[in-house]
Amino acid sequence: MTSGPPRFPPYPIRDVCVLHKKQNCAPHFAEIAVDFEPAAEGFTFEVAQGLTVEYEPAEDLPRFFAAAAAGIEEHLSLPEHGVVIATRVVLRRARADRFGSHELAFKIAGCLAARKALECTGVPRL
Repeated sequence: MTSGPPRFPPYPIRDVCVLHKKQNCAPHFAEIAVDFEPAAEGFTFEVAQGLTVEYEPAEDLPRFFAAAAAGIEEHLSLPEHGVVIATRVVLRRARADRFGSHELAFKIAGCLAARKALECTGVPRL
């Protein structure tokens, strides 16, 4: 009996925290904490019920969260990892800053969170 490639994540990975901060003429700021949980198949992203973030304008936040989700999914989908993605990602905490938060900052934070979670399971860093 042959088994296929390993599934990610093989077990729940809780509270993966990432702070992406870059200060220059185009600053970046995004801080997120996410949980990775095994799923039946595919990739899903959810925002924890009751999550509040002090940021104005608040209508930007769904775009930031969607960018974080895109960054996570993009990084997990790299074929070099050799894993089957079957994960549910839950955004537990987030922080944004008026002068450095934008979609790109959150997408990078998402990529960094995925990398950190992969490292927790022994998948080599790319």
